[in-house]
Amino acid sequence: MISLATGGFMEFMSTQLVQFLEYTGFANVTWGHIAMILIGLMFIFLGIKYEFEPLLLVPIGFGMLIGNIPFYPGLKIGIYEQGSVLNILYHGVQNGWYPPLIFLGIGAMTDFSALLSNPKLMLIGAAAQVGIFAAYTAALGLGFEPNEAGAIGIIGGADGPTAIFISSQLAPDLMGAIAVSAYSYMALVPVIQPPIMRLLTTKKERTIRMKPPRQVSKLEKITFPIIGLLFCAFIVPSGLPLLGMLFFGNLLKECGVTKRLSDVASNAIVNICTLLIGITVGASTQASVFLSLDSVKIFGLGAGSFVVATFCGVLFVKIMNLFLKEGNKINPLIGNSGVSAVPDAARVSNNVGLEYDKTNYLLQHAMGPNVAGVVGSAVAAGILLAFLH
Repeated sequence: MISLATGGFMEFMSTQLVQFLEYTGFANVTWGHIAMILIGLMFIFLGIKYEFEPLLLVPIGFGMLIGNIPFYPGLKIGIYEQGSVLNILYHGVQNGWYPPLIFLGIGAMTDFSALLSNPKLMLIGAAAQVGIFAAYTAALGLGFEPNEAGAIGIIGGADGPTAIFISSQLAPDLMGAIAVSAYSYMALVPVIQPPIMRLLTTKKERTIRMKPPRQVSKLEKITFPIIGLLFCAFIVPSGLPLLGMLFFGNLLKECGVTKRLSDVASNAIVNICTLLIGITVGASTQASVFLSLDSVKIFGLGAGSFVVATFCGVLFVKIMNLFLKEGNKINPLIGNSGVSAVPDAARVSNNVGLEYDKTNYLLQHAMGPNVAGVVGSAVAAGILLAFLH
C-alpha cells in the first residue's frame, strides 16, 4: 500500500511538473520573442546611454520586454487577451483616450511667444507636414488601404500622440507598428536631421543671424488659444479632440488665474499618460502580432516621411529667403524644427547652428516653427480623418 501510494504521488508530481514546464516561458519561446526582446533592450540602451528621448524609449523598451515574455495562451495576461490588466490599460491607446490628455499637457507647457512674435514661421511648420502626405501617397503605392495609408502617413509629423489617435480611428490593427515607428523617429531626431540640414545649407546660410523676437503682450498670449481654436476647428472639426485640448491647456497656462490646473496638466496628467502609452505601446509589439511584412513597410515609410518632412522644412526656408530683404532673412537651420517633436527638433536647430557660430543661438527662433508643427500635425490629422474616416 505504501509503495502504491508513493507511486501515485510520484506520478502526480511528475504530471504537475510537466504541466508547470508547459506554462514557463522557456516552453513557449520563439525566435520572434527573442528578436523583440533584443529590440526592447536596444531601446532601453539608447534611452539611458545616449539620452535619446528617455521618457519615451525607456518605457517603450521595457514594455517590449513585458509584451514578449512567452506565455501559455488563456492565462489573461497578454495585452491582446480580453480582460487582462494590460488589455484594459491598452484601451486608452486603442480608443484614443491618452493622446488628447497629452495634448492638454503639451498646451500647458508650450510658450507660443516665438510664433506670435514672427507669424511667418508658421509657414515652416506647415511646409514640414508635406512628409505626412508624401508617406500617405507612398503607402497607397505599396498596397495599403486608404485609411491605413492615412494612419501611416501621420508618422511624418513626428508626433507620437497624433499617430496613436489617428491609427485608433483609421487603422487599429496597425497601431502597434505605427506608434512604435512614430516614437522611434521622434527619439532619433538628433541622429536623422543634422546630416540633412548640413547637406541642404551652405556655411554662409548656417551663420545667418535673425532679428531678436519682439516682446509679445499678455493679451496676445491669452487670445491666441481662443482664436487658434476657433479658426483651426472651424476648418477641420475632426481634429477637435487634439486641437481643443492643446489650446485649452495653453489658455490655462497663459491666463494667469488657473496655475493649479496648468501645473496638473503639464506635470501629473502628461507624465501619467506618457507612462501608460509607453508601456502599453511597447507591450503591443507582441511577436505573434507585431512581426510582419506590414510592420517592416511601416518602419520604412516612417523613415522616408520623416526625411521628407525635414527636407521640405529646410528647403522652404531657403525659398522664403529669396523674397526676404537682407536683415530679415531666416536661418534655414530652423527649417527642420517644423516637425512636431517639441522641443527636440528646436534643440537640434540650435546645436547645429552653434557648430558654425558659437554665439548664434537659434533656439528661441526654432521654437516658432516647432510649436507650429504641433498645430500643423493636428490639423493634418483632422484633414485625413475628414477624408478617410
